[in-house]
Amino acid sequence: MVEIRVVTDPGNDGWARAVDASRHAKLAHAAEWFTVIKRVYGHDPLYLAADSDAGGAVLPAFVVRRPLFGTVVTSMPFLDSGGPCGAPPAVAALLVERLIAEARRRRARMLELRCADRLPIEVPPLDGKVNMVLALDGDPGALWRRFDKGVRNQIRKAERSGLSVEFGGPGELPAFYDTFVERMRDLGSPVHALAFLRAVVGGFGSRARVGLVKKGPATIGGLVAVSFKDSQIVPWAACLKEHFALCPNMLLYWETIRTACLAGVARFDFGRSTRQSGTYRFKRQWGAQEEPLFWYRIPLAVAGRPPSPSDRRGSGDLLPRLWQRLPLSVTRHLGPHIRQYLIQ
Repeated sequence: MVEIRVVTDPGNDGWARAVDASRHAKLAHAAEWFTVIKRVYGHDPLYLAADSDAGGAVLPAFVVRRPLFGTVVTSMPFLDSGGPCGAPPAVAALLVERLIAEARRRRARMLELRCADRLPIEVPPLDGKVNMVLALDGDPGALWRRFDKGVRNQIRKAERSGLSVEFGGPGELPAFYDTFVERMRDLGSPVHALAFLRAVVGGFGSRARVGLVKKGPATIGGLVAVSFKDSQIVPWAACLKEHFALCPNMLLYWETIRTACLAGVARFDFGRSTRQSGTYRFKRQWGAQEEPLFWYRIPLAVAGRPPSPSDRRGSGDLLPRLWQRLPLSVTRHLGPHIRQYLIQ
């Protein structure tokens, strides 16, 4: 027998035990997102748990009510993965079936599942995205020697240029955010709210840190890193374009990897990329290996309305082109209001 229930408080409902017991759990399954995403962006959590003889299993998701484009249920918004965790295939299928029913009750147009494992469902996944992960062994010197000569030379160039890296906590977020806003504008992408990043760093406490790369006293880039189980993950990073020739991103990532190595972290997760994209090649040069991602998009039919397979999320390339032309002050103010609905 399998009992599936809606979880209203993952911090006190056995959620952490199920996640800790599963070797397939990812950062997206951490209970902290329930509060972070709900409090900052107002999206309703839709967390499911399955209790069976095989043990506990969980499936986190959020209901995102998008203006103009309709409601979508996503596991998980803003993150690389999600989906069922700790469930054998039969239980995973039951969890997805229940999530579909719950999504229909909320008149969602689409259910999206981002999974590190293929699901036992008939819908084919999109598999063009991968996670890039570098195995660490506790010896940064040995890791350094394994790097390609080009990687080592770029790191040395940053050091010769007088760049340095500092790590801290919430107090470093404003300096990082200034670079993040500018870089996201250059890329044509609305930026997350500073309040969102504060909630992440505050919610994960000692497991989160902020790295800053500096040229003298000026911050020219940074990242947010979060530790989960045996991995350190970098969900957000940015360096100012005008300093790219000094290779600040190379020094920033090397110092983050080196200190993770010394802390005994087993895996450094660069995050997702599309195969053969520029970010993919950047991560691959460090020796990072692909781990598959299976993203499912399931159109839903609700009473009085057929499913919408196209379910367009935006306006193609128009928004990025317009965004790149806006003043920084405008993108800083408007970005979070748009970004909260751009769930990727």
